[in-house]
Amino acid sequence: MTTYETKDRIAIDREVLDWIKESPWRDDETRFNALAKRIFHYQFENCKPYARFATGRDILPETVKQWQDIPAVPTGAFKEMTLSSFPKEETIKIFQTSGTSSQKQGKLHLDTLMLYEASLMASLQHLLLFDLKPKKATLRILAPSAQESPDSSLSHMFSKLMDEFGSDESDFDVVNGELKHQRLIDYLQSSELSSKPIVLCGTAFSFVHMLDALTARNLQIACPPGSRIMETGGFKGRSRELTQDDLHQALEGAFGIPRHRIVNQYGMTELGSQFYDSVLIDPKGPRRKLVPPWVRVRFIDPETSEEVEEGQTGITSILDLSNTGSISAIQTADLGRKVHASTPGFTILGREQGAEERGCSIAADEMLSS
Repeated sequence: MTTYETKDRIAIDREVLDWIKESPWRDDETRFNALAKRIFHYQFENCKPYARFATGRDILPETVKQWQDIPAVPTGAFKEMTLSSFPKEETIKIFQTSGTSSQKQGKLHLDTLMLYEASLMASLQHLLLFDLKPKKATLRILAPSAQESPDSSLSHMFSKLMDEFGSDESDFDVVNGELKHQRLIDYLQSSELSSKPIVLCGTAFSFVHMLDALTARNLQIACPPGSRIMETGGFKGRSRELTQDDLHQALEGAFGIPRHRIVNQYGMTELGSQFYDSVLIDPKGPRRKLVPPWVRVRFIDPETSEEVEEGQTGITSILDLSNTGSISAIQTADLGRKVHASTPGFTILGREQGAEERGCSIAADEMLSS
């Protein structure tokens, strides 16, 4: 190890984990700033490509005064090199970005799943499942399990969710690359008179294929009160493109679940944390992604590299304290802007012009179409 040794990483991980486990969520700029600088120091010392990247921008640990000074690595860099802050032999998990066989795939290398899983479960519990008890929720997942797709961070998240919350009636409805339409329809129809809410989760285009199956059968489902949908992965597939509004309208009509109970998730393989729509906990406020206290999201002008003014559109830049073993500061190719509300958030508006299309929805659409 270098000057920032293993004991420093252990101490950092413990502090981040303690914050993630706090309930209710509590924002703390001073706390965030101190941890972000310590993590940057550790990653600078232990990830040589990141150190070269920062040094080339005249940014060193001793010159960083606030978290906004920490250089964000473009997500495309994860396709070109290993960006980890620990020895290669300590790797226990590698997640890969979705894509076609002809595309390079970005990879997230992890030496522990402790913070990764704590972060994903904290957000799921706070924003999607806050009113449901573990092992009492009926989860129907329109995606493969982690056993079937071990390199998928999304499948890992769904499998972790299933282990923590899923009742005996819960199941994965994509098996061997095939969406089991009829099996899921049969289950949903048998549950229409139940008082037990159902949580439907999957990529946007898995839901599109499920909607096609219902349309072909001229069916509509009446899911029990309290049911909800979580969709993720974007709205552009190989077979077609649709808006979020179009999808949510179709889902409301097909499953009887109102739009304020349909939650979009925004996440990416290169991060340890995810973001969820506010609609379940703030149904009267504007739809926006809420940010966990251990994460910061900014919007950057691509020409000046400065943060845009309030309400303006910029490239989404994220600093995620749960990414201690990789790189905490990530610059995406997604355009977004802040949304003002009682609890501020943000919205994603699409991809930067010329950026490569990516996401699990494209992969799901391609797989299920074939």
